[in-house]
Amino acid sequence: MLRYGIIGIGAMGREHAENLSFIEGASVTAISDPDSGSRDLAIKQLGESVKVFTDHRQLLDSGLVDVVIIATPNFTHVDILEDVLKTSLHVFIEKPLCTTVDDCLKVIEWSKNRSGLVWMGLEYRYMPPVAELISIVHGGGVGQVQQVSIREHREPFYPKVGNWNRFTSKTGGTLVEKCCHYFNLMDHIAKERPTRVFASGGQRVNYLDESYEGVKADMLDSAYVILEYPSGTRAMLDLCMFAENTVDKEHISVTGSEGKVESFLPSLELRYGKRSAVGNFKQWSHDASKPKVESRKVWDESIKYNGFHYGASYLEHLKFFNAIKSGKGPDVSLEDGLRSVASGLASQMSIAQGRPVSMSEVLPAGWN
Repeated sequence: MLRYGIIGIGAMGREHAENLSFIEGASVTAISDPDSGSRDLAIKQLGESVKVFTDHRQLLDSGLVDVVIIATPNFTHVDILEDVLKTSLHVFIEKPLCTTVDDCLKVIEWSKNRSGLVWMGLEYRYMPPVAELISIVHGGGVGQVQQVSIREHREPFYPKVGNWNRFTSKTGGTLVEKCCHYFNLMDHIAKERPTRVFASGGQRVNYLDESYEGVKADMLDSAYVILEYPSGTRAMLDLCMFAENTVDKEHISVTGSEGKVESFLPSLELRYGKRSAVGNFKQWSHDASKPKVESRKVWDESIKYNGFHYGASYLEHLKFFNAIKSGKGPDVSLEDGLRSVASGLASQMSIAQGRPVSMSEVLPAGWN
C-alpha cells in the first residue's frame, strides 16, 4: 500500500484525493492545510481516520506517508518544496511548478541526487482525445508539424481561499496559472522548445471592480499568444475567460505538411484528415480541395473517475503510481514544469512591453 499525504486540501487537493480513491493500492493517510474550512471538507470526504495537520512540516515528520502531493497556492510552492525535497518521499507537484523562473531553477537543483520520484502535474496530454491527437501526430499522421493551435474559451477563474488567484504576484499571472498546461502541450506536440513569443492580451471584462485589502485584482482574462520554434513550426494560443457560452471550450488543432488533426472538449470529438495532393500542385483540383475528414468520439475505458479533466487526472495518478512501483522516471519532469512557466512569463512580458520576447530573456544560458 502506498500512503499519500496531501499538502493543500482545497478544491484541487480534494480532487487528487478522489482520484486516488479509485486506484487500488493507494491510500490518503494524512493531509495538511492551514485553512479550517478546507480541512473540514476533506475530513467529510476522506473520513475521520485520516490524520490532519495544519503545517506541512508536521506531515513530513509524521512517518505516515510515502508520497506527497503538493496542491497549495502557486506562490507557496517554492518554500514547501524546499522542505519536501530534503526528504526521500515521492513527490507530485500540482501545476505550475513555481511562479518565477528563479524559483523553478531552485527546485530543480534541490531535486538532484535524491531517491524519491518527482512528477510534475501537467495532465492535459492524457485527456483521451488529446492523447489520440498526440499519437497521430507523433506517428507521422500529419507529416511535418507546421502549426499548432489551442483555443480555450471558458468561464472566469473560480473563487479560491483568500482570493489568491486574483493576483499576478501570487499566481505568476494568468498565462502561467492557466496556460502552463497549453505551453507544455505545444512543446510536447512539436517535440521542440520555443525560441520566441509574441502576445497581446488584457483584463477586459473580469474582476474590474474587485479589490482585496485595498489591492486591485489584476489577472488577465483574454490573450493571443504566438510561439516560434527552431524548425519554423509556430503555435498559437487563443484564451478567453468570459466565454462560457460555448459548446466546446477547448479546441486543439495540429496542421502538418500532409494532414490535420483536431480534438474538442468536452464533446470528446476527434477529427482527422489527410491531404489529397501533397507536394504535387499540378494535380491540384477542386476535387482535391474537398475536405476528407473522419470524425469520432474518443474515450479510454480504463478511466474509473472522470473528475475535473475528462479522466486525465486519474490516468496521470495511475501512471505516477506505476512509476513509483516500477522505478521508472516521470512522464512529465521538472524541466517541463520550468519551461511551461517560462513560456507563460515570456508571454506576459510581451504583453506588458508590446514586443516579441526571446526565451533567452527569461531563461538562463544553457536552458534556452
